[in-house]
Amino acid sequence: MHVSAPRQRVVMAALLLNANRVISVDRITEYVWDGAPPPSAAATVRTYVMRLRQSLGEHASARILTRAPGYLLELGEHESDLGQFTAHRRRAAELAERGDLEGSSAELAEALALWREEPLADIPSRTLRDVEGRYLQELRLQTMELRFDAELALLRHAEIVPELVRLVRKHPLREALVGKLMLALFRSGRQSEALDLYRRTRVLLVEQLGAEPSADLREVHRHILSAHDRPRTPDPVEQPTAAPEAAVVPAPATARERSGWPDPAQLPSVPLPLSARSDALARVRHFLTTGTMPAGMVATAVVTGRGGVGKSALALHAAHTMRGSSVHGQLYADLGGAERPLTARAVLPRFLADLGVPRDEIPGEESERESLYRSLTAGRRLLVVLDNASSSAQVRPLIPGSGGSRLLVTSRRRLADLEGARTLLLGPLDEAGSLELLGSIVGAARVGGEPRAARTVVTVCAGLPLAIRIAGTRLLERPHWSIGHLARRLTEAPRPLDELCAGDAGVRPCLDAEVAGLRRSAPAGIDPAEVLAALGADGASSVSSGKVAVMFGCSEAQAEEALDSLVEANLLGAPAGGLYRLDALLRAYARERAQAVTVRRHGRSYMRAG
Repeated sequence: MHVSAPRQRVVMAALLLNANRVISVDRITEYVWDGAPPPSAAATVRTYVMRLRQSLGEHASARILTRAPGYLLELGEHESDLGQFTAHRRRAAELAERGDLEGSSAELAEALALWREEPLADIPSRTLRDVEGRYLQELRLQTMELRFDAELALLRHAEIVPELVRLVRKHPLREALVGKLMLALFRSGRQSEALDLYRRTRVLLVEQLGAEPSADLREVHRHILSAHDRPRTPDPVEQPTAAPEAAVVPAPATARERSGWPDPAQLPSVPLPLSARSDALARVRHFLTTGTMPAGMVATAVVTGRGGVGKSALALHAAHTMRGSSVHGQLYADLGGAERPLTARAVLPRFLADLGVPRDEIPGEESERESLYRSLTAGRRLLVVLDNASSSAQVRPLIPGSGGSRLLVTSRRRLADLEGARTLLLGPLDEAGSLELLGSIVGAARVGGEPRAARTVVTVCAGLPLAIRIAGTRLLERPHWSIGHLARRLTEAPRPLDELCAGDAGVRPCLDAEVAGLRRSAPAGIDPAEVLAALGADGASSVSSGKVAVMFGCSEAQAEEALDSLVEANLLGAPAGGLYRLDALLRAYARERAQAVTVRRHGRSYMRAG
C-alpha cells in the first residue's frame, strides 16, 4: 500500500523502522516537523495515526497499537526488508560460530542484496533521514565488513579488492575498511600498494582528525611489514578447510576480530549462589534463552521485588552462567534506582566507548547516540544487564539492536509497560534459605550450635537477604556475641531497624526509598504513606481494605487503591484471602512511621500552645 500524504509517510516510516518497539509521540513529532513541532503536534500525530489505520484496512491497521508513551507497529520478521535483513545477519552469525564461513558469507550476501537505493530518500523528514538513515547506512557498512572478513578467511582476497577500493574511496577514514583492503592487496601480491594505502590513510587521519591510526590498523601494517610469505590463492575447485593466513593476521573468531570492536566483559562479581534461589535462577535463564523472538525484538527479562531481596545478585548469577552464549560480550550499568537515577543520556556514551567508538566520535545528539548504539549491537549476541532501573523510560533507549542480544533488568517496580519483557517477582527467602545464607556468612557450625536463636534472627529479618547479611556481618564483627545475644537485641529493641545497620548498609534506607517512590493517590483518595503509618500505630500483622476504610472514613475502593499502592511499592504483602500482610520488618518500619507522625503532631500542638 502506498501512503501519499507526506507527513503520514513520515509517521509510517518511523513506525516501520522501530517495528515491535514503542516509539514515543515526542519522537514522532521531532521527525514529522524536523525538530520544530507546533503546540498541537501531539494531537495531530494521533490524527495521522488514525488515518493510517483507516488506509491500511481492518487487518493491517490492527498492527498499530497504542502503547505509552506512543505507538508500536507489530511486524513479523519476513514482512519487511529490514526484518529479512536482520534475519540473514543473525543466521550468518550463527553459521560463523559453527565454522561455516561459506554459509555465513552467503547469508550476508543475501542480506546486502535486499538493499536498493539511498534509504528514506522519499521520506520528507531531514531529522528522520539524519537519525534513522545514518543508522541504516551504518548497519549496511557493518554487514559489508562482516562479509569481507568471511571472504578473506575463505582466501577470496583478489575477488573483493575492487569493491573494497570503491568503498575506501567513499569512506577513506573508516579504518576497518582500510585494514581489510590492505590485507586483500597484500595477499594478492600487491604489498607496495597496501603499504602506500597505509601511508595515505595515516596522513589523512593526522591532517583531518589530529590522530594516529588505531592499534588495529597499525597491527595490520606491522604484519604486512614482517610477513615473509603470502597465502596462495586456491584453485577454483579447491575449498579451503582452514585459513593458512594466520601467520599474517589471526583468522577472525570474535566480534572484535571480525569488526574491529572490542568485546566488553563488565559483569561485577557476586557472592556464592544459594540453593534456595536455584529455581528462580533457572526461570531467568529460561526467559532469556527459550523460544525465538519476533523480528525487531530482544529477549528481555525483568527481576523485580523489594529493596534488599537479592535481585541484583540473582541477575548477576544468571548473567555469569550465560557468558558462554553471550559471545560478543556483556555490558553492565547500575541505573541508580529512584534515589539517584541515571538517564540513558549518561549511560550511552560509556556503552558506545565500551563498544569501541572513540570518545571524540560519539554523537552529541541523544537520538543519534541511540541509533548508533542500536547499529553497533544489531546482529551481535550481547548480554546487557541494567541494574536498579526505576522506570521503563530509563531502559528503552538502552535496549540493544535486534539479532540475538538479550536484556536483563532489575527493578523495584514491575515495569509492566516494558514491551515484550518477562517478569520474575523475587520474594523473600524461606526459613531454610535464610538459614543457609546466615550459615554462609558466620559458618554453618555456628548456626547449627544455636538453631533456635538462628531461626529467631532470620524470622525478624523476614527472609530479606539484605537484613540477613547485615545480621551476619554484625556477628562477624563481634565474635564475642552469640547468635542468641543478637536475637535478643532484635526482639527487645524498641527500634529493631537500628540493629540492622552495618557500615553504609541498612534496611531502613531501602524502605525510605520505597516510601519516596510511592504512587500517590488521586486527589479525592487517601495518602498511602498515611495508611502505612496508621497500620504501624495499629500494630496489626494484616489488614483488610474494609478496616482501612473505617479507619480513614473513606470508601472501600479508596482504601483498596491506597493499599495497592503500598503493595506496588513493596511496603505491603499482596492480598491473600482479602487480607494485606506486613512481615516483621514492615511492621517495625510502620511503627517508626507512626511514632514520627505522633512526634510531628505533638510538635505542632506545642508550637500552637506557645
